[in-house]
Amino acid sequence: MQLLTLQLAPGSGYATTYYDFRADRSGPAAMIISGVHGNETASIAAAQQLVKQLKRGELQLMKGRLVIVPLVNQQAYRRKVRGRPDLNRQFPRQSGSEGRNGLARAVFRLARQVSPSWFLDLHEANGLSQLSSRVLGQTLITNPRSPAIPAVQRQIRKVNAAIPNRNHHFNRRLHELPGSARTAAARLLRAKAVTVETCWSLSRASRIRYQKKIVRGFLQEAGLLK
Repeated sequence: MQLLTLQLAPGSGYATTYYDFRADRSGPAAMIISGVHGNETASIAAAQQLVKQLKRGELQLMKGRLVIVPLVNQQAYRRKVRGRPDLNRQFPRQSGSEGRNGLARAVFRLARQVSPSWFLDLHEANGLSQLSSRVLGQTLITNPRSPAIPAVQRQIRKVNAAIPNRNHHFNRRLHELPGSARTAAARLLRAKAVTVETCWSLSRASRIRYQKKIVRGFLQEAGLLK
């Protein structure tokens, strides 16, 4: 396996590190981003831990290419805030668009270059979706009619089987969000695009564990991991 450690938007105020893992065997590409919102730190930690596991060989990339941007929004992260304007409303909404600010443009230029079959965006949210349909904590979100829906259903069943408290179970949400990284990847790149949302009220260790398990499940669906 080859690993390239690179800079997104080098020389700008948005510069951030990303990792490009390439297996010895050809195959599909997947892209994972986290830290679009700077205060969603468990999702950032999950992406960083996945990078470390791949570097150490604890996870084996069987084929294809995996690009991980663990901390997209460095400026918001340093201030421990979500970020204004909301970066997850700045991505391109139609063909030919590049996005509404420099960071969104840099992320999406990379996504276009990678052309991922799977695009995963890791987030955190308030509230437990088992207790209210109006909140997004513990959900997997994809666009209506997305080809990712069957895999989302399988991952929900898999992760929920290991969660004893039913209030903490994950649910599926079908939602198109123009300007979000997920919807841009689905619309413009035809990727199987999923947002992973854990709930802030759970322990940080649990949130990281759920994020990592779900990501590994999707990468197995894609054939990149065992």
